[in-house]
Amino acid sequence: MKKLNWLQKGLFFLNTLFALLLLISFAVPYVPISSFPKFGIFSLSVPPLVIVNILFIIFWLLQWRRQWLLSFIVLLLGFNKVNSIYKFGGTNEVVTTSGVKLMTYNVRLFDRYDWIQGKDTEKRILQEIRDEDPDILCLQEFYDDVQPEFNNYPYHYVKVKGGNAGQAIFSRYKIVNQGSLDFPDSGNNAIFTDLLMDHDTVRIYNLHMQSFNIDPESEEISQENSNRIVNRMGKAFTKQQVQTDIFINHRNSCPYRVIICGDLNNNQFSAIYHQIKGDCIDTYDEKGSGTGKTFYFPYYPLRIDFILADPSMHVVTHKNRYEELSDHYPVISRIRL
Repeated sequence: MKKLNWLQKGLFFLNTLFALLLLISFAVPYVPISSFPKFGIFSLSVPPLVIVNILFIIFWLLQWRRQWLLSFIVLLLGFNKVNSIYKFGGTNEVVTTSGVKLMTYNVRLFDRYDWIQGKDTEKRILQEIRDEDPDILCLQEFYDDVQPEFNNYPYHYVKVKGGNAGQAIFSRYKIVNQGSLDFPDSGNNAIFTDLLMDHDTVRIYNLHMQSFNIDPESEEISQENSNRIVNRMGKAFTKQQVQTDIFINHRNSCPYRVIICGDLNNNQFSAIYHQIKGDCIDTYDEKGSGTGKTFYFPYYPLRIDFILADPSMHVVTHKNRYEELSDHYPVISRIRL
């Protein structure tokens, strides 16, 4: 530090602070949510903290200073997390018929309340699904009145929870068992179907975890209401942990291989994601490209919708679509059993 001038010392202090914050964010999956629910907010800060630390590395290298090693070592320690922010290559445009095609999509009630005005949203969402033509389709915030539009699927399980809204699984494979996990004190839920596939039985989970209920279009995220937002997020993290425990107990009793689809309402850096994923394969990590964002949030690559496959399965393709027909974007993948 003796060779640094006062400005460089100040910048290195900031560098140390941001490196420490990034290191803390990497530790989020290992901190019990039940004891520190608000700590989970750090998981949402990983992408900007990574960018800031990369900028510090570039700055110190241009200055020919060894201080670049601080951010470099922290990024190296969290390499797997850093690597999940952006993927090069991938299979977004690959056309193949190999494997089972799955699609998960939070359709936001098919725009029943006209959030996206004047765009024939319901028809366009239905056409988007027809264009993809998945073998297995998992929908969250499904509106039951639209069910006749999916008569081309011989098998289905729809579970509404409050009014006509809920979740749905549509399948070209025979359903031999089905059920609902019925999350307590929540409009969110998880359902499952056991499908007979290639002389094997595979369980498909469709998860919709507790939402933060933050609308980036209508709610100002400012210093004035930051405490209220943080408290709301802390409560959501606590509910997500209860729901995750219910799911894990259910999955652990399953005698079959599983594929997990759905809207986790939490990103890939969170404890919730890591607990639900377990030893499964994230299709984006295997074959994704770009940021893989699945939720509309300006200037922030938020990935909260996932397809997670049993480790014995092979991911053939992964695809994201970005038509603005819901607050979520669909995720599509082909998986070879």
